[in-house]
Amino acid sequence: MSNVVLGSAAVAAGLGAALLGVVVTGLGVSGRLRFWLRHARGLTFAMAAAAVLAVIVMERALITRDFTVKFVADNGSSTTPPVFNVATLWSALEGSILLWALVLCGYAVAVAVKFGRRRPTSMRIASIGDDQSATGGDDSAAHTASGGQSAATADDDRSATASRDQFALAADDPMLGWAMLVMFAVSAFFFALMVGSADPFISVEVPPGYDGPGPNPLLQNHILMAFHPPILYLGYVGFTVPFAFAVAALATGRLGEGWLAATRRWTVAAWGFLTFGIVLGAWWSYETLGWGGYWAWDPVENASLLPWLTGTAYLHSVMVQERRGMLRVWNLSLVIATFSLTILGTFLTRSGVLASVHAFTESGIGPAILGFFAVIVAVSLALIAWRGDRLRGPGRIAAPVSREGAFLANNALFAAFAFVVLLGTVFPLLVEAFDGRTISVGNPYFDRMTRPIGFALLFLMAVAPMLPWGAESRRPPTELLSRRLLVPMWTAAAALVVAVAAGARGWAPLLAFGLGGFAGAAALRQIFLAVRRHRWRGLVGRTNGGMIVHLGVVLVAVAFAASQSYVRQAEFDLESGQQAEFAGHEIVYVGSAVTAHENRTERVAFVRVDDAKTYGPAIATYPFASQTIGIPSVRSTLRDDVALSVLQFPDDDAADRVILRVTVQPLVVWLWLGGIVMALGTALSLLPSRAGRRQPAATGAPA
Repeated sequence: MSNVVLGSAAVAAGLGAALLGVVVTGLGVSGRLRFWLRHARGLTFAMAAAAVLAVIVMERALITRDFTVKFVADNGSSTTPPVFNVATLWSALEGSILLWALVLCGYAVAVAVKFGRRRPTSMRIASIGDDQSATGGDDSAAHTASGGQSAATADDDRSATASRDQFALAADDPMLGWAMLVMFAVSAFFFALMVGSADPFISVEVPPGYDGPGPNPLLQNHILMAFHPPILYLGYVGFTVPFAFAVAALATGRLGEGWLAATRRWTVAAWGFLTFGIVLGAWWSYETLGWGGYWAWDPVENASLLPWLTGTAYLHSVMVQERRGMLRVWNLSLVIATFSLTILGTFLTRSGVLASVHAFTESGIGPAILGFFAVIVAVSLALIAWRGDRLRGPGRIAAPVSREGAFLANNALFAAFAFVVLLGTVFPLLVEAFDGRTISVGNPYFDRMTRPIGFALLFLMAVAPMLPWGAESRRPPTELLSRRLLVPMWTAAAALVVAVAAGARGWAPLLAFGLGGFAGAAALRQIFLAVRRHRWRGLVGRTNGGMIVHLGVVLVAVAFAASQSYVRQAEFDLESGQQAEFAGHEIVYVGSAVTAHENRTERVAFVRVDDAKTYGPAIATYPFASQTIGIPSVRSTLRDDVALSVLQFPDDDAADRVILRVTVQPLVVWLWLGGIVMALGTALSLLPSRAGRRQPAATGAPA
């Protein structure tokens, strides 16, 4: 059986399983045939099996160079290296939709396995989560040793809602049925795209000896291309789970805090994948494009940042609802906005409306995705309006200077950040659609508008974990803050002194260094207290893992400020053996050579940096590319990076010459280290705390 026939059959089977799942779960949640909900689990397996088969068939077609499949003929090549040949699946439109469907089906199966048992699955919903070993919640016994942090008890929270105490799901539970209905519907949409305008298994006739062009040259010269898109998709698609349960809560009227705890780890995992995917994307851009940067406020970069911003806001504000029963409408709105923005990002990257190295070519799926986005927003807002009276929470902010007050300010800042980015991203599209003019919104707008928000968020990152909940304060907040923030304030002052001594100038980077020291020391203080009390278990759990995430954020923020503020770039025309001095580094051009690879031919410039290792930036020619592609080379240290890019090999004389661009940026490597720390903190926050299981109702600091 040909790959086209087998792949098309698999996609059709996936669509059929998804549509049957919609029908079965729809009849089940209607109440007349509730027992049918038990069969939804099997349909998720059928749907996932179809997606797996379709991916296997496409990968087989790519590996065997079956050019009778149009996708392979357009994007495959006999010269593509094996790892990039596999990654070709997600290098073009139809394959990326196939990968999206595969990841979505995987999440659907995971939800069905986790919650779809015959017997009810009971969950204790603790106030603030599962780890009272939280760094901000010392008990009275540890009050003196830890510096006098306040304690709290479960009795303070029992007035919020009764639904916080227990949440049960069974295979025939209508709430699970509604969640599965949403996941089946979303899956059906993506399978329908592959049956229609994004069909990856179209048959085509090619002449004998035909060889395809291969993927975009920029997508086959760095190993991160094999990891960045799949990890990003795990984040994007993962937000379908909390969205599905949010819709289920609205549909069933079970609007307490139970569904929040049921999906907490799913949301944290999706957020972690999205975070790491964004960092890997920036790393790929830095190592591959050779422009001396890693983030340019590109519309497609912004498309991934937007759900990250709203998802981060949700992870913080959900603690207020768990603790006080407040912000129900706001949290539902954030979940819906996060999922909706992943669909909007899909539209931006796959509709052809944007010109970007990240975006796919123009296609016919744009109107379908935009319509799907509109349906999601309209239905979600209608459900919130329908349940408006029941969404009023029993809690309220007892004091503005409290943890819930800080979280509210935190959410307002994240919302403002997201609005600024969204406006700058879609405004040119709106102007072109309604007025026909082509405009662009550049870096100055984004930098000017987001910088003060970022500074405010760094400040709140340090202060919020130190504040007590409004109803628990046993002493004035100013007294608590003055004691708890003493060390962080001194650390901030020391960071400023060190930065100035190292030559840092300018109010913006200096403020970033000071606030970074402030927030970093606050997070380290919390981690130190937790480790002192619980040893290695002080590093795991929602709160303690969250503090490690905060450390990663601080590293990224400081590295971003330093590398953006003190970047230096110059171009040099060098002959073989000639050297140049730049930004405290000695650059020596040794010579060049032509190297043939399976998929390209390179002319490599051998450049020695600081009399140490020799690096090899190059210009590559790909058989089907219309222009040469630069391949930069980067010397990285903990202090700074020296990025080398070949602009041209002049051929006007017999001398071996090169025009070389040298970019020196401080602390760039700390961006990648910060991303790794954030990923580690996310993984630790997914682990349960033993102390949290022993005493479920104690407090904690925010993640």
